[in-house]
Amino acid sequence: MKMGIAGAGMIVKDLFRFIHDVEGIELVAIASTPNSIEKVKTMAQEQNIPHYYSCYDELLKDEEIEVMYIASPNHLHYEMCKQALLAGKHVICEKPFTSHVKELEELNRLAKEKNLILLEAISTQYLPNTLKIKEMLNEVGKVKIVTANYSQYSSRYNAFQEGHILPAFDYTKSGGALMDLNIYNIHLMVALFGKPKEVRYQANIEKGIDTSGIITLDYETFKAVLIGAKDCKAPISTNIQGDKGCIHITTPANQLRGFKLLRNDGREEEYNLQNEEHRMIFEFREFVKIIEKNDYQKANEMMEKSLIAMDMATKARQSAGVVFTADQYIEED
Repeated sequence: MKMGIAGAGMIVKDLFRFIHDVEGIELVAIASTPNSIEKVKTMAQEQNIPHYYSCYDELLKDEEIEVMYIASPNHLHYEMCKQALLAGKHVICEKPFTSHVKELEELNRLAKEKNLILLEAISTQYLPNTLKIKEMLNEVGKVKIVTANYSQYSSRYNAFQEGHILPAFDYTKSGGALMDLNIYNIHLMVALFGKPKEVRYQANIEKGIDTSGIITLDYETFKAVLIGAKDCKAPISTNIQGDKGCIHITTPANQLRGFKLLRNDGREEEYNLQNEEHRMIFEFREFVKIIEKNDYQKANEMMEKSLIAMDMATKARQSAGVVFTADQYIEED
């Protein structure tokens, strides 16, 4: 599939570490803003990408592009996805898919109307270790408690405290700890357990944005606590506790580089199905299959997971009083 890239930030640099090893993807163009044109030009030359543009509209006009990969700041995802779909392109959009679940519902309807495939680039849902854990859930018996802590002190928090607000801490740009880090914990829960009965979020809020917070989930037969923090740090750990044992993870939910099964009788088993491959390579391999085979059934299955995750994120923010610009537009409509 012939792919165009919208964006030139850190996640795009990450993409270049593995994308040339994914069979079936041909990079044909990249674009960012006029201010970044020299950066984009250099990227294009280094990565052997034939075309580069100084704005998104020019990228969309490139008829060679079949699939658009959107790696722009969070608050631009909805509008850029919509423009790409209207231009007749399949879309792969970085997490978080949108700022509000209603935006994603609209995009999903549009994709179906246009007979196009719309996918979220969220590594957690595609990692072999995530899928293996789902297979092995019965090994821990009846799940009772799940805790997931993804806390990572951000150097941007120092600037934030000094009054220099970067996108990661800007509520007008759909930033915050939930959308940046805890969204991965949310997706892990969706991958393993689906939709919860209730979602609550208690957040530490500064200047209108959640710098850290705790999500509590009620799955009726068990409870879960998801912690995401950018203003403090702690050992990263996820534990799925059942009445027969525990699945223990010590890497973030977007990497999940191995896990242990700790049985109640003291036995331990260690698993890792991913070797040393880049965490994002698994999702892009799957994207190629879905798009080349027009596998709308699989695309719809993954969209359902994204819709559940975005609904959880939206409800969490609302319960904590974190308001994005997107929320205000939706309320006006």
